[in-house]
Amino acid sequence: MSKKDETAGSPREAQPERGLPYLRCLEKRGGLSIWVVDGDYVRKNIDEEFSNFGHHWTIEEIPEGEIWLDEEGHPDEQHFFVRHALVERKLMQRGKGYEQARVAADNVEREMRSRAGDLGRARHGKEQVKPEVCHERLWKALTGGVHVWFVDGRLVRSVFDIEFTEGGHDYVYEFVPPDEVWIDDDLHEDERGFVLFHELHERNLMAGGMDYDTAHADSSRLERHYRNHPAQLHEALIQEGWA
Repeated sequence: MSKKDETAGSPREAQPERGLPYLRCLEKRGGLSIWVVDGDYVRKNIDEEFSNFGHHWTIEEIPEGEIWLDEEGHPDEQHFFVRHALVERKLMQRGKGYEQARVAADNVEREMRSRAGDLGRARHGKEQVKPEVCHERLWKALTGGVHVWFVDGRLVRSVFDIEFTEGGHDYVYEFVPPDEVWIDDDLHEDERGFVLFHELHERNLMAGGMDYDTAHADSSRLERHYRNHPAQLHEALIQEGWA
């Protein structure tokens, strides 16, 4: 990958009066503010596991009166994420555990996605939806036989796995075809290289027999390192087969 590859992106401008990670206030509901934030900054400086959204009861650094939404590359899922976060947050405020609150919020979000008609748009007649319908464009075919695809993240979440975030591969998701790595097209350009490294490294470890939890933890640790030392990313990707 060259320094001019599409993994590089322009910096996002922070909300002047708030600073990073705040980008803009989406709406206010009583004492609750819903903010679009720079997810790259959050993952680098606050919590590397921050995904599409979060609130105080999932990430304690988020103020109690705020919900954070990662800036989408294609801002067409905010209403799903806001509704999910509101349900989950309310249940956890009332003392429900995270897993119970998450499942309830997943069900609400899944119903919203169903009403939006995403499944119908992906299916032809009564045929089962094929994973390839999520392909947007091929990023690169690696010499080892692995194909890295940009995929329609909204479609993946609506049809296959509501919790798909940033990327994945065939050793984790049963719907991802063999020898494929998927990168969410919603991911901001300046984060793609780091997520690509995570998925390739994790997949290579699992292909060698390592369990998911261990491989994911090691990949997250290294991803965090390269986010803070981006000049080292190019060589790290080459070591994972990106040549």
